[in-house]
Amino acid sequence: MKILILSLALAIVAKAAPPNVVMIISDDHHWGDYSFMGHKQIQTPHLDKLAKQSLTFPRGYVPASLCCPSLASIITGRYPHEHRITSNDPAKPDDVPKNKFHQSKAFKEGRQRMVEHLNEWPTLPKLLGQAGYASLQTGKWWLGDYTTGGFTHGMTKGGRHGDAGLEIGRKTMQPIYDFIAGAKKETKPFFVWYAPLLPHDPHTPPERLLAKYRDKTPSIHVAKYMAMVEWFDETCGELMTHLEQQGLSENTIVIYVTDNGWITNPETGKYAPRSKQSPYDGGLRTPIMIRWPAKLAPEMNDTPVSSLDLFPTVLNACGVPLPKDLPGIDLTDSAAVKARKTLTGDCYTHNFVDQEKPASSLRWRWIIDDGWKLIVPAPQNEKGDPELYHIGKDPNEEHNRADDEPERVAALRKKLDAWWLGK
Repeated sequence: MKILILSLALAIVAKAAPPNVVMIISDDHHWGDYSFMGHKQIQTPHLDKLAKQSLTFPRGYVPASLCCPSLASIITGRYPHEHRITSNDPAKPDDVPKNKFHQSKAFKEGRQRMVEHLNEWPTLPKLLGQAGYASLQTGKWWLGDYTTGGFTHGMTKGGRHGDAGLEIGRKTMQPIYDFIAGAKKETKPFFVWYAPLLPHDPHTPPERLLAKYRDKTPSIHVAKYMAMVEWFDETCGELMTHLEQQGLSENTIVIYVTDNGWITNPETGKYAPRSKQSPYDGGLRTPIMIRWPAKLAPEMNDTPVSSLDLFPTVLNACGVPLPKDLPGIDLTDSAAVKARKTLTGDCYTHNFVDQEKPASSLRWRWIIDDGWKLIVPAPQNEKGDPELYHIGKDPNEEHNRADDEPERVAALRKKLDAWWLGK
């Protein structure tokens, strides 16, 4: 009888245990470059499996198509114009040579100001830490060392992209495994930020993977990128296998998102127009996946959602109170997802114009509503007229319908302006 009572007590404790969270953030990865998203050549078996096991939103978006502001938005749950980390780098003074800018006083002071902006907001690791979570930063991290984000453990010491953190995935997965072992030993729930420099350039895949793609395309640059995507997929498989081997799969929430899109220029290997740093889906769209076997049934949901939604989704799942006035919603709340009518975002210059005035660096605002997408350039930084696309029927945004649908442009512009002015 005593054994039965003890077993029941242990079962109740186990059932009530807070979930662990592993956030996988791909880097410079086009939304269609996965097998499950329809790519005919790139092989992503591990992410395909994750998609089948998850609440999967193939029409996910990030608010900005540039890595630093996009990552800052994921970890704060706020738009770039709210957290004011709109760009990758500070403004370069005219009298500082480009090749000396990163060593200049202006650069260092500007980056410190970015860190100060982040410190104004509660982050996922900070809030989870208050609830007893241990947290680990690996991979891409722009804003000071890992403690700036509120992580209890980490790899990055303060370098621009992430310094030592960039070894994760490309060279080793061991820091994650060691951290998980430590958290298990201390019986602490944990949060892992896995944001490797993958498939981001330099595109240096293992030859065994590159060999699979050499004859798939006439461009060696495209072949290298394809191999990088599969390399990234392999690391995701290693991570998920480790969770399973440690008996952690059932009550660990695995989240997937990318920071911004990428299209390889076949001639140069650099990013092509309409991808990274652009307001088009090639730069903004990403699949978003949430796997939680203990609580969440797999489902494919075509509703457009945002990376801003991950912040409240994680906090609610972990039983942590939400900050006020979050723009995102809990993606496990089907009623809230169904009620969502529009998505909005704001894209900015690579270097700040004025770090205290987000609008000074604005390039475009965009809104998605009922299958339509309106892109509005900011005259202070971009020329041109608004563009309108029916992304439901024209996913590659090849046919600008603005001239054919002036009333729709006006209606969407009104909604976009109301959102912008309301902030």
